[in-house]
Amino acid sequence: MHPSLNSKIITPQEAALQINNNEVLGFSGFTPSGYPKVIPVALAERGEQIRAQGEDFGVAVYTGASTGDELDGALARAGIMKVRMPYQSNRDVRAGINNGTIQYFDQHLSHMAKLVRQGFVPPPTTAIIEAVDIEVQGDTAHVYLAGSGGCSATYMMVADRVFIELNSFYGPGLKGMHDVYIPCAHPCVDSIPLLSAGGRIGKPYVEIPVSKIAGIIETNMPDQMGGFVDPDEESKTIAAHILDFLRHERQKGRLPVDLPYQSGVGNVANAVLGSMAEDPNQAPLSLFTEVIQDSIFQIIENDKLVVASGASLTLSIPGQEKLKANLDQWRDKFVIRQQEISNNPEVVRRLGTISMNTAIEVDIFGNANSTHMVGTSMMNGIGGSGDFTRNAYLPIFMTPSTAKGGAVSCVVPMVSHTDHHEHSTQIFVTERGLADLRGLSPVQRAREIIKNCAHPDYQPLLTDYLEYGLKNAKGIHTPHTLSRAFEFHTRFLETGSMLP
Repeated sequence: MHPSLNSKIITPQEAALQINNNEVLGFSGFTPSGYPKVIPVALAERGEQIRAQGEDFGVAVYTGASTGDELDGALARAGIMKVRMPYQSNRDVRAGINNGTIQYFDQHLSHMAKLVRQGFVPPPTTAIIEAVDIEVQGDTAHVYLAGSGGCSATYMMVADRVFIELNSFYGPGLKGMHDVYIPCAHPCVDSIPLLSAGGRIGKPYVEIPVSKIAGIIETNMPDQMGGFVDPDEESKTIAAHILDFLRHERQKGRLPVDLPYQSGVGNVANAVLGSMAEDPNQAPLSLFTEVIQDSIFQIIENDKLVVASGASLTLSIPGQEKLKANLDQWRDKFVIRQQEISNNPEVVRRLGTISMNTAIEVDIFGNANSTHMVGTSMMNGIGGSGDFTRNAYLPIFMTPSTAKGGAVSCVVPMVSHTDHHEHSTQIFVTERGLADLRGLSPVQRAREIIKNCAHPDYQPLLTDYLEYGLKNAKGIHTPHTLSRAFEFHTRFLETGSMLP
């Protein structure tokens, strides 16, 4: 940090005292990486004290995506989170959303920065950002972000003031890893000049006036990211189906070897990338994704990584330690972007990205639900799955065939909530098999999905639904029988199982 900024060093409590009731706050952080860790805790404590005195206090919380418990959890438990967008994965925030105490705006991640800059939503008045260093040139500060890009640059641009948590956990090792680029505003929009997964089109820092910095808090803390468990047999089987399919596509001449991959968060996604790393026939690969996860180490150590581009380093604590120990050797393998670039539909389509995302449930006609449990209860949010699915060279959705010990089928007659419709999806995979839906009519899709993806316990029920519709529906292009469409979900709500 530049010595001229020493006078701006304050405590998290001093920062929290400056935040007003009903203020809109823009935080760094993306699934949960690079998020501020001490100001939110201090703000939660202050809010609890104010509320205990019978006064109202609450804030709107904008982030890049999900954050750690020190931010999302602390503010939710204190009862001071009034508004949340665009994505979360915290159980206390989820509880507030589903009981109506938190107003949640679930957004495509690529849209968030534009919504703020164009004034479509109230802009943050205060930005709270985690960084690894701050340099000063004249009246301008160069802020080097920590482990995520998210929407940090936009929040810092529009906010009246910025608090910076200066985290020394990685030391200066992340400097130069970011590529900060903000597209031109409408109506004079240029093409985003990104032609490869590892291309650099911006600056390694965010520029803001020094006068905007309202306070700097020094920390030394890893991201509190839960560790990934070793892939189970179900995840390994799903991964094997995907690898077999990709090999088949290459043999048919339909899949160039150098297209980049996107993978959502979680153990199934890690299993797929880990399997690719161990596949002796896999050519070196590039990632153009949202989250860079622990599976990246397998890819690097097997000499299979060209470059990994994402909006965050979403690593377990051992993974963070491993990266820190190897930063000098591996730094050039990574590019961290603002999420409107990492998830940008224009770039996703141009690069021919192969997307792999998980679904809560899929239906027999090719629609997918990524967000809601039984239609009404929010789980996490759509995240970036929509950004990639609609624009990918090959969009792949993964889910186990059943959940809750077989009481729930993840393949249903009609999804209880639609996030990705049949016009966007192409490939569905469960541990039972893979359904390639390209060029198929709805009835053909249904037969493929039931045969290849549904669990045997549910195949007769799904087939019965389809055949009944073909005989009784008013139109048989998509032979839904609306009176029976949600019988799986209704039965689960009544008995705790989708099986009769």
